[in-house]
Amino acid sequence: MMGIFSALILLVSVAAHAKIDIQPDTLYPKVEFDTNMGKIVVELDRTRAPRTVDNFLTYVVKGDYDNTLFHRVISEFVVQGGGLDPKFEELPAMEPVINESGNGLSNGLGTIAMARDNDPHSATRQFYFNVADNKKLDPSKRRWGYAVFGEVMEGMDVLEAMSLVPTENNQTLNWPDFPVTPIVLKKATLLPR
Repeated sequence: MMGIFSALILLVSVAAHAKIDIQPDTLYPKVEFDTNMGKIVVELDRTRAPRTVDNFLTYVVKGDYDNTLFHRVISEFVVQGGGLDPKFEELPAMEPVINESGNGLSNGLGTIAMARDNDPHSATRQFYFNVADNKKLDPSKRRWGYAVFGEVMEGMDVLEAMSLVPTENNQTLNWPDFPVTPIVLKKATLLPR
């Protein structure tokens, strides 16, 4: 009996440390977002934002974005998600990723970028879609920007519909711009090569 128990512990330990496949050799991996409002497909740019793409794909492949909320919606600005579960609880994050905002990609309409705090190197799991040309979020000679790491290939109509939902100040979190009716990211999937 003890042998079976030891074997199970070893198996669980090996599985926990198994390397996840984030398609490290794919320069432009694609991810499908299956939301309760429709599907969005993004193409990521590992040539311009390799650390950011690897960080994002790690969350995707581990299923950490599944059943999360888009919690910040500002029409003609951004749709942000990736950090809250449906109970409005913040989800655990890995170590922050180095800011790759000086990579030549701009916060243009239909791009995906990393959300962060005032610290330029504080991005972890939250991301946002630009639903306008937000060049003011790009870096300048005096400040860091917000790292763009891909663009929407399919589903801009879904993203535009998301950007127009009614919002309110969420009483539980005291956060503004929170969708009145939850927008749920049911599943994020790294598409086959």
